[in-house]
Amino acid sequence: MNWRGLVAVGLMVGVVTVGCAPKIKLFTDGTVPYSEYTLEGTGANKILMIPIEGQISTAPSRGLLRDRPGLVQNVMAQLRKAETDKQIKALILKIDSPGGSVTASDILYHEIQAYQTRSGVKVIALFMGLAASGGYYLALPADRIVAHPTSLTGSIGVIFIRPQVEGLMDKIGVAVVVNKSGVNKDMGSPFRARTAEEDALIQDLTDQLGQRFIKLVMAHRRLSPTAQQEIRTARVFLADRALELGLVDEIGYTADALAAARRTAALGDDARVVVYRRNEYPDDTVYNSAALGEPHRSALLNLGLPTGMLEARTGFYYLWEPATAE
Repeated sequence: MNWRGLVAVGLMVGVVTVGCAPKIKLFTDGTVPYSEYTLEGTGANKILMIPIEGQISTAPSRGLLRDRPGLVQNVMAQLRKAETDKQIKALILKIDSPGGSVTASDILYHEIQAYQTRSGVKVIALFMGLAASGGYYLALPADRIVAHPTSLTGSIGVIFIRPQVEGLMDKIGVAVVVNKSGVNKDMGSPFRARTAEEDALIQDLTDQLGQRFIKLVMAHRRLSPTAQQEIRTARVFLADRALELGLVDEIGYTADALAAARRTAALGDDARVVVYRRNEYPDDTVYNSAALGEPHRSALLNLGLPTGMLEARTGFYYLWEPATAE
């Protein structure tokens, strides 16, 4: 039976069971509320762990049958839930992300900082394999940043991505005709060659957004003049060099981040480590990042193209672009 047949069978099961108990859900999705699960510890005080994985975006992710909440919505839902629980004394943001759009990254930065201010909860950022560009940006409010020994971080800068298809259009004899009220109304259009004037204008916007990122780094981190010059190149760094530059506070594993959370929030060793899930997982651990609680579903059609190439939209990004080519 092919996938269409499986879906049809599932839909028929849903119809047959309408009005009957219990209700059957084919897939766990964003309509299921988050529940709290304890991973370790027995004390009253809690350390909440929130995973931030993948490209940072406000857009929903595409599912087989329906769209699912995007990363920003999932993180915000967990922060809102956490704010109602006064037993949460520390928050660990477990970050594995190349960054994302400028606005999505800035939203999470702002909301994490606002949650921290309102709740008084201590925030620890834990960098896993990658915490670059926007992935670093949103960690700036953290009271302490712990980087895994093999983490890549940095890429402190902005990139403007736009597809360019006018050459292809010339080959196939297709054109786009534009009437515009101002000379720069279609600035950045993929359907025609760039002009020197619009290149200069886009570069100026890019520089302004990049400078905003650097100013925030300077406000949150004590960096030497040498370190400041090095991060302005927008390159990535391994954890050891990031520590030398002052971008992170220590190098360690998840257990070290938990110890940092207990130490920073003055918690005992019995503090509970909790997560929010939409599903319960047997033998759950701190290494399970399935906050949404959905099983991975393979693409029905694999074109063999990098994910970033398929999803990229024209716009400004706090993003280390090579990392989108998964």
